[in-house]
Amino acid sequence: MTPDVQFCQLGELSIAYTSHGDGVRGCLVLVQGLGQQLTAWPASLVRALVQAGVRVVCIDNRDVGKSSRLTGRPPMAWIYLRHRLGLTSRAPYLLDDMADDLGGLIEHLGAGPVHLVGLSMGGMLCQIVAARKPARVASLTSIMSSSGDHRLPRARPEVMRHILTPPRRPTFEQALAHGVRTWELIGSPRYPTPRAVLVDRVRQELERGAPDAGGTERQFAAVLASAPRVPLLRLITAPTLVIHGDADPLVPLAAGRNVHALTPGARLEVIEGMGHDLPEPLVPRIAALIVEHVAHVEHARAVARPVPSPHASDPPVTTPPTAVTGEPA
Repeated sequence: MTPDVQFCQLGELSIAYTSHGDGVRGCLVLVQGLGQQLTAWPASLVRALVQAGVRVVCIDNRDVGKSSRLTGRPPMAWIYLRHRLGLTSRAPYLLDDMADDLGGLIEHLGAGPVHLVGLSMGGMLCQIVAARKPARVASLTSIMSSSGDHRLPRARPEVMRHILTPPRRPTFEQALAHGVRTWELIGSPRYPTPRAVLVDRVRQELERGAPDAGGTERQFAAVLASAPRVPLLRLITAPTLVIHGDADPLVPLAAGRNVHALTPGARLEVIEGMGHDLPEPLVPRIAALIVEHVAHVEHARAVARPVPSPHASDPPVTTPPTAVTGEPA
């Protein structure tokens, strides 16, 4: 049964989210990528995380799904050109603003430090929150994301052309065709999703309330106009897991390796044949990686808590935390 959508009011913005499970092993917040709604997370992934005893919160970023929409169309060609030159631009909002939305939601949940899992643009938002609000973040999992360093390899030209040229005032069928083509271009070559499944998925997303082209463009403008997160990644203290596919045509593997190298103590998992999606055959592996990561962190937090002293006047005794295993940066 799908839980009801709830809302977090942040000033004039309303951020939609759903909550799954009771969270006996912590709270985990899933943050989607460009133009994607909270329903884009595979149900099988959410189910596996809940079965592991984690409370799972899925959110709609601003300008998507049931969250607040803004207005105005940014000059994407100009912003993209400046981005290619390593220059920042004006945009309706930046990734910092979207990260503030996420930070506000975490405070609204009142669940203590949370485990953040961000995909693509969502990974960027989670990186910012982990760096700037360390007390709010128990762990970070960055999936197919990037530091924003302008020297990194770029998306394949045909993929970028498609993303930069969405149909203007599309009919439902035109929007459906564009969405399906997007997934065909960025999907995992070793684990292709049947076209019928893609059509059904995109149709459901459009019917729920995907962003119009302006909403997606505003989010994309935020990605392109924001400063690289290289200095911020070096500030992250939360245990970090980086997951990336070696066949990603939108955010090449070099970007994931870069996030891994910049984040202190991070662990890197490279998945062969994975593109810029979460194909169903890979969900068990990805879920297991996240569950293992969260379990290590929760165990370390548990053993680090003060041990009650038999004598009230004695100072509390603490046990050193167990190291989180992983590939060092």
